[in-house]
Amino acid sequence: MNQCFDVIVIGAGPGGYVAAIRAAQLGKSVACIDEGTHAAGSPAPGGTCTNVGCIPSKALLQSSEHYEHALHHFREHGITATGVSIDVAAMIARKDKVVRQNNDGILYLFKKNKVRFFHGRGSFAGSTEQGYLVHVDPLGKEVGHDIVGEHVIVATGSHPRELSGAPFDETAVLSNTGALALRSVPRRLGVIGAGVIGLELGSVWRRLGAEVVLLEGLPTFLAAADAQIAAEARKAFQRQGLRIELGVTVRSVEREGEGVRVVYADAQGVEQSVEFDKLIVSVGRVPHTASLGADTVGLEVDGRGAVVVDEECRTNLPKVWAIGDVVRGPMLAHKAEEEAVAVAERIAGQHGHVRFDTIPWVIYTSPEIAWVGRTEQQLQSDGVQYRSGAFPFLANGRARALGDTTGFVKVLADADSDEVLGVHLIGPMASELVAECVMAMEFHASSEDIARICHAHPSLSEAVKEAALAVDQRSLNS
Repeated sequence: MNQCFDVIVIGAGPGGYVAAIRAAQLGKSVACIDEGTHAAGSPAPGGTCTNVGCIPSKALLQSSEHYEHALHHFREHGITATGVSIDVAAMIARKDKVVRQNNDGILYLFKKNKVRFFHGRGSFAGSTEQGYLVHVDPLGKEVGHDIVGEHVIVATGSHPRELSGAPFDETAVLSNTGALALRSVPRRLGVIGAGVIGLELGSVWRRLGAEVVLLEGLPTFLAAADAQIAAEARKAFQRQGLRIELGVTVRSVEREGEGVRVVYADAQGVEQSVEFDKLIVSVGRVPHTASLGADTVGLEVDGRGAVVVDEECRTNLPKVWAIGDVVRGPMLAHKAEEEAVAVAERIAGQHGHVRFDTIPWVIYTSPEIAWVGRTEQQLQSDGVQYRSGAFPFLANGRARALGDTTGFVKVLADADSDEVLGVHLIGPMASELVAECVMAMEFHASSEDIARICHAHPSLSEAVKEAALAVDQRSLNS
C-alpha cells in the first residue's frame, strides 16, 4: 500500500521547502522530495540557492570584502595590518560550513513541522483515485518506491544554461557551482555574462587578486536596472578594476592547456582573442523539468522547459501546482518563497497573494544595487507622468562614518497621485534598505508618506527619506 499525503512537494529549494512547511502549518500531511546530496552522500536540501547560489556566494563575498578591507581600507581607521594573506581553502571551508548549517536548518524545520522528507529524485509515475503517483528514486542507494499525493507542488528549480560549444567541465569552464569551489585564485578570470551572478562572482575573485574580464552580449550594462543606477554601477566597478565589455559576440571557447581561449567579436565587430586561467559562464538558467516525468501525466511544459501555470500557479492538471524557477517570472529565491506560501494557502482554501510588481531585486556587489517597481525608462516608455527625487550617500552622515559613500537613492512617484512607482538604490546596505521601499509600495504609499516618517539618525535609511523629500524638491541635507 502506497503512503498517501495531502500534499507532495517535489524539490526542497526556497520554494519547495517553504511550501511544505506552510502546508504543514495549515494542517496538511506533507511529503517533500529532494535529490540534493553532499559529497559524503548525506541530504543537502535547499536547492541551488542554499548549495551553489545565494548563500555560498554571499559567504564568499563577505570573506573577500574582509580581505580587501584589510589590504586597502584598515589604514583609514588607524589600523595597521601587515603580512595580510588569503587562505582560499579556509575561505571555501567556511563557505561550506555556512551551507551545511542551512541544510541542517531545513531538515530541522521539516522535523519540527512534521513534514516527511524523502531523499531522492521525485517524478510523476501516474495517477490513482487517491491522487497522483510520485516515484521516489533514491539514486541507487536502495529500491525506489511510489507515494501518493492529493495535491502536488512542482518546485524543481533551474540549472545553469551552457554556452553552445562550451560545456561545463567545472575545471576550466565553470558554472556557478565550479566558480564557488575554486581552490586557488586564478591569475586571469573570464566571465561570460555581466548579470547578477557574473558580477557577484567576478567581484569575489577580483578582490582576491584575479584580473577579471566580463564579456556581455547586450549593448547595455544591467539593462534591467534603472539606467542612472546602471551607469553609476559601471563606473564604480571599473574603478575597482573589473573590465567590462558590452555588445560582445562569442565566436568560440576552446581549452588551451590548463586554461581557456575565448574568441569573440567586440562591439565594433573586431575579432578578439583572449586567454583565461578559468572561465565562468553565466548566460542564464533553464527550468529543471527533464526528469520530472511530465509526459507521464500530461503536465504541460513550454518550449523552454518551464511548467505552464496561470496567475495562481495552477497547471493544466487539477491539483497540480508549480512555483519558483520552474515557472514564468523572475528566477529569484524570494519570489519562489512568496509563491510557495500563496499556493499552500490556496490548497487550504485561503486566498494566497503574490504581487509581482513589488518583488525586490538585489545585486550583492560593492556597492550593492537594489530596486523595486518600475524604472524611469519603463515609465517613459509607458507614457506615465512622474516626478523623481534622488539623494546621494555622500551627504549621509552614517555613510560617511562607514567610509562608504558611493551611490544614491532615487524615488519615482506618480505626478498626480504621488504614489511611489519605483525606488532604486546603489550604495551601502541597499539590500536591506529596499525592504522599506517594498513595504511602502505594498501599501500604495506616496513619496510624502515616506518623507513624513521619522527615520533614526544617523542611519543609512535617512537617504530613503531624503530622496522622498527630493521628489517635492525639499531635501534637507543636499
